[in-house]
Amino acid sequence: MNAIASPVTAIAIWERTIQPSRRSLDRASARAILGFKLSPRDLDRADLLANKACTGTLTGEEAAELENYRTVGTALEFLKAKARLTLQTSAH
Repeated sequence: MNAIASPVTAIAIWERTIQPSRRSLDRASARAILGFKLSPRDLDRADLLANKACTGTLTGEEAAELENYRTVGTALEFLKAKARLTLQTSAH
C-alpha cells in the first residue's frame, strides 16, 4: 500500500482536525470563536520570549514555551478562519 505521508506537526494535525475551509459552524458559534484571544498575560509573555529569541538569549525551556504559544496561536487562527468563512458565506 502506497499511502501519501501526511505531516505530523501539531499545526498539520490541527488543520486536518479543524478543516478551516469546510463550512460546518453555525453563526453563533462562529461569532463566539472570533472572540477567542490570548490573555494579556500570555501576549506579554509571548512577546518577551520572541524578543529574547531575536537577541539569541532564549533558553531551551523558553524556546519550547515559545513554540507552545506559536502552536496555540496558529490553531486559533485556523478556528477564526473557519468562523470568518462561516459568517461570510451565511451572509449571502
